[in-house]
Amino acid sequence: MRTADRSGRRTADRARRCTEASARGRTETEARAKGRAETEASARSRTETEARSRASAASSGRRTAARSGLLVAATALLGAVAAAPPGAQEWTAAPAAGRPYAYLEGPAGSVLQDTLSVTNPGTAPLTVRLTGQGAPVSFAARTVTVPARTRADVPFAVTVTADTPPGEHRGTVRAAAAGREVRVDLRLRVSGPHLAALTVEDVHVDTRTGALRYTLVNRGTTVLAPRLAVRAEGLLGTVLDRPDRALPLILRPGERATRTEPWPDPPALDSVTVRLTATAPGAAPATARAEAAFASGPALTGAGGLLLAAAGGAGYAVRRRNRSRTPGEQAGASRASRTQRAPAGATP
Repeated sequence: MRTADRSGRRTADRARRCTEASARGRTETEARAKGRAETEASARSRTETEARSRASAASSGRRTAARSGLLVAATALLGAVAAAPPGAQEWTAAPAAGRPYAYLEGPAGSVLQDTLSVTNPGTAPLTVRLTGQGAPVSFAARTVTVPARTRADVPFAVTVTADTPPGEHRGTVRAAAAGREVRVDLRLRVSGPHLAALTVEDVHVDTRTGALRYTLVNRGTTVLAPRLAVRAEGLLGTVLDRPDRALPLILRPGERATRTEPWPDPPALDSVTVRLTATAPGAAPATARAEAAFASGPALTGAGGLLLAAAGGAGYAVRRRNRSRTPGEQAGASRASRTQRAPAGATP
């Protein structure tokens, strides 16, 4: 009985020792696996840290290079600005409020006002001279000194005279400084009724060349595109007939234009009446006339020869008729001639 108990205890001890050995083996295996994992994690961490360090160094190098490039560019730009002449920072002149042109509108006899902005971006004061062209422009000051880095707003006025025709008018505001000039477009609209009226004046015929000189005048308040027709009548009928055609001409209100119409083959011997008729859209036809007598040297010579020939022929016919009379007819004609020449109351 005791032998069996001892055998059982030994078997139990062996089983316990096997279990403990197995547990120790598992613990050691897990410890070794954990160590390897920690070693691998530590290696990966070191690798990632090194990669991040290299990336950071590369990025820092790129940023340094970029900063260096920007510094070089900025230095070059500053050097260029420092080396640029004073006029390189150009001043500007424009209508106030950034408009592309100055626009004024009002009736005839009024005074219209606007403002010109002159900007000086330079580092020294700028003296600007102001003038107007194509319109009666007056300034508060003809010469303005603009301080450095400053904008000056200069008022100006346009006087619309009482005889200014309604319609569109153009002008220019000019600003000059530092050897440079800036021109600002000025557009003026004068209000009033729209009237299209065209006249033909001062018609003259050059009898040497046949050229027709005339003047077209826009008497209305709108812009006109005139057309012209020409007709000439001689003693024996029409010698020139040109239908109306567009002229390469635009007439603004109040504007006049003197033109020449060629006539390369005028009559050599004739008395003519030339009529010029001008038309324009919306305007009544305008007609003017001129008289001219053409008599060239060869034509006069020929006409004189014809007259002499006619006179000679008439004399020859009279002489021949006298020779063909009988002596009795000649005596009767002689007595009739003496009777007509005798004074009243005389006896033949």
